[in-house]
Amino acid sequence: MPGLQFNEPLSWRVGKPIPVAELLRRLQSLSKEMKEMDQEEEHRDSFTKVARELVNHNLIAHKDKGVKALTASCLVDILRLCAPDAPYTGQQLRDTFNLIITQILPALADPSNAYNTQHLYVLSSLAAVKSILLLSDIPSADILLKNVFQICFDVLSGSSRSMQGDKLTKDVEMNMTAMLVTLVDESATIPPEAVDIIVAQFLRTDPKAMSGSTSKNKKNGVVDEKQSTLTLRQLPPAYNMAKYICNAVPERMARHFSQYFNDVIVDASTASKEKAPRKSKKRHSDGADDSDDDLAGPTEEDLKELRKVHGLLRELWRACPGVLQNVIPQLEAELSAENIQLRLLATETFGDIVSGIGAAGLPAPPTLDPAAYPSNALSDPSENTVSLNLLTTPSSPLPFISAHPQAYSSYLGRKHDKSPLIRAAWTTGIGRILATSAGGAGLSQQDEDRLISDLCRMLADVDDKVRVAAVRVVASFNFRDIVSKLGRAGGVTETGTVLSTLADRARDRKHLIREEAMILLARIWGVAVGELSAGNEQISTLVGGIPSKILNTFFTNDNEIVALLDRVFFEQLLPLRYPSVKAKGSKITNGHSQNSGANTEETMDPDKIRTERILLLARDLDERAKKVFYTMQARQQVLYKNMTGYLMRCENYNEYMLGADRRQGGVVEGSESDVKKSLTGIIQTFANWLPNPSQASADLWKFAKMHDRRSYQLIRFCMAPDSDYRTMIRAMKEFNKRITDSPSSMAASSGLRETLMPLIYRVSLIVYNKSHVPAIMHFSRTDEKSLAATAHEMLRDISSITPEVLKAHVQEICKTLQDEAPSAQKTNEAGAVDNLKACASFAAKYPDEIPKDRKFVQAMASYALHGSPPEVAKYAVSVIWAASDKKEMLVRDLAQNCTEGFGYGKEGFLARLATLSQLVLLAPNELDEEHTDAIIDIAIKQVLLQVRQPSTQPADAYEWSSTIDTEAQAKCWALKILINRIRSHPEIETLPEVAAPVYSLLFKLIDQVGEISPASNTPPTHRSRLRLLAARLYLKLCTSKSHDALLTPSAFNVLATVVQDSETPVRVGFLHRLKKYLNAQKLPQRFYTIPFLLAFEPNETLRSDTVTWIKSRATVFSSVKAQSSSSKASIVMESTFARLLSMLCHHPDYNSGAEDLVDFARYIIFYLQNVATEDNLSLIYHIAQRVKQCRDAISAVGSAEPGATSASEADDRLYHLSDLAQITIRKFEDLHNWTIQALPGRIRLPSTLFTEVKSHTEAQRIAERNYLPESVEAGVEDLLKAMVRAAKGMGKKRKSEGDHHADGRDAKRSKAGLPVRKASGPKVVKGKKSASSKVAKTPKPKSKKKAEDADPGSGERRRSGRVKEVEKSYAERDSDEDDEEMQMMEAAAGEEVAAAEETDSASEDRGSVNENLVEAGGQEEDEDQFADEFDELGEEGKKDEAAAEEDEEPAPKMMTPVKSKKKQPSVSPRAKKPPPKSKPRQTTSRRAATRGKANAKKNTYHDDDDDDDDELLSDPPGSK
Repeated sequence: MPGLQFNEPLSWRVGKPIPVAELLRRLQSLSKEMKEMDQEEEHRDSFTKVARELVNHNLIAHKDKGVKALTASCLVDILRLCAPDAPYTGQQLRDTFNLIITQILPALADPSNAYNTQHLYVLSSLAAVKSILLLSDIPSADILLKNVFQICFDVLSGSSRSMQGDKLTKDVEMNMTAMLVTLVDESATIPPEAVDIIVAQFLRTDPKAMSGSTSKNKKNGVVDEKQSTLTLRQLPPAYNMAKYICNAVPERMARHFSQYFNDVIVDASTASKEKAPRKSKKRHSDGADDSDDDLAGPTEEDLKELRKVHGLLRELWRACPGVLQNVIPQLEAELSAENIQLRLLATETFGDIVSGIGAAGLPAPPTLDPAAYPSNALSDPSENTVSLNLLTTPSSPLPFISAHPQAYSSYLGRKHDKSPLIRAAWTTGIGRILATSAGGAGLSQQDEDRLISDLCRMLADVDDKVRVAAVRVVASFNFRDIVSKLGRAGGVTETGTVLSTLADRARDRKHLIREEAMILLARIWGVAVGELSAGNEQISTLVGGIPSKILNTFFTNDNEIVALLDRVFFEQLLPLRYPSVKAKGSKITNGHSQNSGANTEETMDPDKIRTERILLLARDLDERAKKVFYTMQARQQVLYKNMTGYLMRCENYNEYMLGADRRQGGVVEGSESDVKKSLTGIIQTFANWLPNPSQASADLWKFAKMHDRRSYQLIRFCMAPDSDYRTMIRAMKEFNKRITDSPSSMAASSGLRETLMPLIYRVSLIVYNKSHVPAIMHFSRTDEKSLAATAHEMLRDISSITPEVLKAHVQEICKTLQDEAPSAQKTNEAGAVDNLKACASFAAKYPDEIPKDRKFVQAMASYALHGSPPEVAKYAVSVIWAASDKKEMLVRDLAQNCTEGFGYGKEGFLARLATLSQLVLLAPNELDEEHTDAIIDIAIKQVLLQVRQPSTQPADAYEWSSTIDTEAQAKCWALKILINRIRSHPEIETLPEVAAPVYSLLFKLIDQVGEISPASNTPPTHRSRLRLLAARLYLKLCTSKSHDALLTPSAFNVLATVVQDSETPVRVGFLHRLKKYLNAQKLPQRFYTIPFLLAFEPNETLRSDTVTWIKSRATVFSSVKAQSSSSKASIVMESTFARLLSMLCHHPDYNSGAEDLVDFARYIIFYLQNVATEDNLSLIYHIAQRVKQCRDAISAVGSAEPGATSASEADDRLYHLSDLAQITIRKFEDLHNWTIQALPGRIRLPSTLFTEVKSHTEAQRIAERNYLPESVEAGVEDLLKAMVRAAKGMGKKRKSEGDHHADGRDAKRSKAGLPVRKASGPKVVKGKKSASSKVAKTPKPKSKKKAEDADPGSGERRRSGRVKEVEKSYAERDSDEDDEEMQMMEAAAGEEVAAAEETDSASEDRGSVNENLVEAGGQEEDEDQFADEFDELGEEGKKDEAAAEEDEEPAPKMMTPVKSKKKQPSVSPRAKKPPPKSKPRQTTSRRAATRGKANAKKNTYHDDDDDDDDELLSDPPGSK
């Protein structure tokens, strides 16, 4: 083939240029010819002339773009044909490439250019022939190299694109990529600026980073604001080109990148070291946030650059991990940097790199919507939806864990970093690794389990930053991952799992953590409702216990937590907007359009769906949480009365403010000050229930002054029983909107809504709404989804709390009962007992609403005679008595049918016993003497005294059985017949005579451990049931003042030993009933003594519950005392100490030996740990001293009884215990670094327990003698220290009230022991304590006083008027004084409408992170289950706690039960076997115990309270 044929000139002389058109023709001709030529050595000389002319300045610098384009096209052909030796000098090559780089390549950005074909040809030739490599032959070509990279990326990025916006062809991207790969791969060096440009392309996925420079020199950075918004479904071409370059030559790029990142990171690190001051040798604590504050970190500019660089590392790992092989070790070294900011950046970067998260970050977190319906299911395809956003979809091309095991191991070691910021970032990182399965690369089972275990550990970290980060990590998982990953180790009820530790965070000491954890838990459960409803056992095991964990936070005694609980309960667990139908997509799937959502909403029954969720929640609650659930419903009714009073007072207040002429409600009684005072009182009551009482009080005043009558009406709509659910929700929404949008400046406060909404939640009838009743009844009848039992339980509670909502359905209940009435041949349905109880409760309030037709009354009579279980008969009698018009005749007929022909074992004999029990209680006057005698004969002779299954076991056999046989049931009902007879006895004068045999029978059952048969052959399981029932019936009788007077002190001491019964169910059942009655203020003060006998309790749960309850009651009395304006302030718990010493004096285990006395010191220490504070310790010590100034009164009265303790022996015991108490109190004082103050008054002890020592000489002798053996003091000191250490060793941080130094730090400052004391007085402090000596000497009296006028050892005291007041305050009064004070306090409480809420131990330290909270109080059945401190907050007000009954003088006809000659062995836990050393758990519960009805009418007996002992016919609490 011949050489080049073109021979026309392309250059010209100056002044004679070639016309542009001609020049273009010649260049086109030349270009066309050369394109068709191949590389051949023999024809190269033919290109010499043309090659020289083409690099002429006239062509290269020509003004016409076409000339330049054609010239460049010809030049690349010359380079192609002459390769590998270009026929140009270095300068000519520079000019050639300068033309191409500055003119041709930028023109590629405009595909519409007329010469775009020539531009594309130039690019393709450079890429194909690799003539671009000639740049390396040009001296100082770095600028050209940099410009090549910059212009190529600019073209692809669109920053130089034409205004027409035409898209580039794919060839441009491919050829540019090939050209740049050639440059990087085969060039000897690449300028750092070119590396910067490549690196900058990876920031195009992070719009925020594009606002600044990427390189070290900002002037060299690439800033392209047009790329801030990216197409989510495709990557930018410039990004793809940079990615391809890096992956094509990873080894070369790895070196360049290593140098790049080394320069940036080292520069920043060096700068921080140069600016760092000289470090101190003193090391900060590991957990301090400022552990690195002594190191001057990088500047803000450096940090900004570092963050950008670390963001680049994230994106580089996603795009081209091979280039980071030398950078990862540098990043690993950062993990150990001294500067905390560098470590933090490295830790965050490592977590994202392993997770495959790029610079664009994570996709939007999953939404856990608890109100969505239907709830998310594990099979829901939406859970598997893959994000279409390529930028935010986690992706890791290589498994980092296997590619860089050493770096990954170093990263895992950051969990032990001393800085909480690092640990928090590390926690976030491992959460992302788990959620993304290491960027899709996958995790081995071992690696995943390790990360889950670490996440669980971080949830319990000591620093709140780490814990809140861990909670947020769990929130980032979708429901499927929570189940499959986090739930694999176990659910919320299994200790040590992620879910259980997350549940512990609901009680965290930091409010932010509590809030986020509780909301997250509730959302998880809400999303799982669908699976729970479907019966998924796996989901039930994992998350079924979440509501219990949340509701149990009610016991933390924190108003902030309770307010949060209300919000979570009504916004997450049971969302007010549930069921909210899920929005359907706009696309048609499988032939169904989005209209299917509307059809679903039309056909579903929202009330039934909502009710099902309520029942599911209640069904899976544990006992404590269930009590809270029902307490919250009972609270609504009590707060309803208070809110009604508040609204009424708001209206009255504003009427006064508006003036008499504008009053709309008539003349308001009382003065303006009275109205304001009344409003202030109820506002303060509400404020005390809210987190910030002062702010809440101010907000409630603001609302009152707004005088928004519409808001008042909306609140009433929310509370009204006749409001359906939709009405209530609409009223609540409108109220919320009115408060938020109110133009009033007073409503502008941001806290007004936060204050009012918790109260609206509490007073609104949300759960027990009338709209839910039909669905509850449906589930109770059909047992659909196994919810019948819960539905029955809820119906019972509704009938007791809000029977008004049953008005529309009571006829249906009665009709069902009538149709299912039993007979001799037919039994009733199992659910009849619940329906009858609901009916009985409703009938008690609305008797006119109950049917009175003959068929219904006959049906009730059939239940009374043939009902099963016997409780059915009892409730049927209650319905008859409440609603029938002919009750007298029906009562006589029932009594006749039950007594005539009665025989044990006959059909319905248990029902007849239950009927008789209710008849003697409700209708004693309607029963004639013949019927009464027959009933008593049946109860005693035919049932109680008969043993039809004689025991073959030893006489002292005694045990509990979880089941109860027919004979035991019969005896229990017979015993209740006798008790109900004296409960309803109308004449107080003859009551002692009538009650004497019954009291003796109860005393015998308790004293002889349940044995009643003369042959001592009662079955052991019957004895435990009978003993427990007798003890509880004793308590029930003592709720009446006239009956309590018949219980002698000696019988009371025997009753107290039931708390030390050898069977746990007996102790639990008795204590639960005792605490319930004490909470309801139904028992006298002396019953507070009994719980202190639990010092040796071996059951940790029972002990902890009782400890919490005691602290709660002590706090209540303390608050009443602080708020009382009367000088007769309550000292109930303090004065109980004297009763405790008296009880210990007569304890069957008492022995005066040194070892036994030290054992008895446990009772005193148990009392002090739960009652004593720095404020009342002086009073307790004074009481202990006063005991030594008295004699025992019990032995003086009952010394003639067989086996009774003699008076002298009892006195001696009392003095031993007084000295023991004093020395224990002094040791307790020293251990806590407190100081006992001298009291100016003299306390009067209970006259039924103590009598004064008449002889001065005898009193002086007793006072000066120390009754304790010498070894007792050392034993008490060791015991006290051991018990304190044991309490500390339980890992609890909660403290008893006033125990501010329980950690022992102050105890170390007081190590000196006390000498053996005689009856010395307390330490008297004058003014402030001295720093050198905290004990002030007792001043000597100036003159001798008589012993009875001076407190021995305490010195002379002035008797001023103030002292007299104190004496009145501390004196324990007779019953008449108590009655007077009770009336005064009730009147004061009535004026305030509601009294202070019962609180728990106020000094509880909430620093414990993983604390087991225990409930204080009994778990009662039926309507008593919900009873709590809110019961005393009705319109009549709360009885003052201080007005509990005191001991009275012995009644003239008080019976002293005769003790049996055959004494049974002691069954106390201490006597039976020495238990291990008790470790009192100082946990604190918000609610002390369940309460009975505080507003029940006095001297009126209903069957409400009688239900309490029906549980003995099944299983009492704690039996299992």
